[in-house]
Amino acid sequence: MVRKASYVIIGALLGATAMSVVYSAGIPAQAAGASTYKELSIFGDVFERIRAQYVTVPDENKLVEAAINGMLSSLDPHSSYLNPEAAADMQTQTKGEFGGIGIEVTMDNDLVKVISPIDGTPGSKAGILAGDYISEINGEQVQGLTLQEAVEKMRGAVGTPIKLTLIRKGADKPIDLTINREIIAIRAVKSREEGDVGYVRIISFTEKTYDDLEAAIEKIKKDIPKDKLKGYVIDLRLNPGGLLDQAIYTADAFLDRGEIVSTRSRDPNDTRRFNATPGDITDGKPVIVLVNGGSASASEIVSGALQDLRRATILGTRSFGKGSVQTIIPMGDRGSLRLTTALYYTPSGKSIQGTGIEPDIKVEEPLPEDLKGRMRTEGESSLPGHIKGKEETDTGSGSIAYVPEDPTKDVQLNYALDLLRGAKKDPSFPPNPEKPVATK
Repeated sequence: MVRKASYVIIGALLGATAMSVVYSAGIPAQAAGASTYKELSIFGDVFERIRAQYVTVPDENKLVEAAINGMLSSLDPHSSYLNPEAAADMQTQTKGEFGGIGIEVTMDNDLVKVISPIDGTPGSKAGILAGDYISEINGEQVQGLTLQEAVEKMRGAVGTPIKLTLIRKGADKPIDLTINREIIAIRAVKSREEGDVGYVRIISFTEKTYDDLEAAIEKIKKDIPKDKLKGYVIDLRLNPGGLLDQAIYTADAFLDRGEIVSTRSRDPNDTRRFNATPGDITDGKPVIVLVNGGSASASEIVSGALQDLRRATILGTRSFGKGSVQTIIPMGDRGSLRLTTALYYTPSGKSIQGTGIEPDIKVEEPLPEDLKGRMRTEGESSLPGHIKGKEETDTGSGSIAYVPEDPTKDVQLNYALDLLRGAKKDPSFPPNPEKPVATK
């Protein structure tokens, strides 16, 4: 059941919240006014002064790159300039394989903040947690570095060590870790049978996600007889997002019809809508989707679509709230521009920017004693300079991003299993498919 020909969007797995991306040659803006060009001349004057009079000879390319990034970072946390190396690296990541230690990061208060360690990678095994701040890389202060510079320092030859100094809320002192770099081949989907329930964890949205999801569902259907199969748990917790097209394919896998997502820019004529095609990979079996504060971007597209179209019950805690679309504008051999150009909306017309997906059934995941007070509750709404969502409130977005390694201690998972087996009852499960979606 391959549906990929239905869509033309291309995306990329990127840093912080793994943004949804489309490629574009760019649309020319109206000519700037005379006053704007006068201000730009000041930049040229400053640049020449630095070249001629700074105490040491500056790197001119770094000066220009820093100026560009300064301009872009004043817009929002997700717009940036990608030099040729970073642009090439971004394209490599879409294939779901790259070198490093395996953590999703962003920049916050001049430090590298960990959004989520990728399951099974050196960073995860070493004990790096969501919400940790990296203050030093191999003894060098992170302050003063751009996010891309910091990321490049964390990458290196396979097998070589890297020393990180972490600042963790609640810890008495900084934490030093030495981690050996590995090839990070991200397994997009993991699955298993939980007795009479199919469990599918989508780790990230790479080029492999839809095919891996399809294979996982087929294996579950083969291993559990249809008359015994109670339904599916789709686990999107700690999933930082990724490719927009893969999010659309994933949501479509469970839907027969309806709008999956729309993207809207400042030009009302540039709205794009993406609709489901016939065919449900699960043959209509009940579905529960798990989310938490580590579920961002593409994860929120999938959970928002299945929630609004009454195909699945969303269980867990409020998601990250990253609802913006970044356009990658190629600039020839000079790299690429990553620019926020639109917001995406769920089928009901809701923007989750700064608000996140509110679960149908709220179930908190208790923290073990050694993590209490050490994990931050943060989302898109807490990022400095973020685009304020149309529906954003003081409550903001995000929640604790924690999943126990031992499934028997996973309160959210076991709550979902009890619902599917009828051991628990809730008016939100199963959802009523006849209930109309209120559009905005």
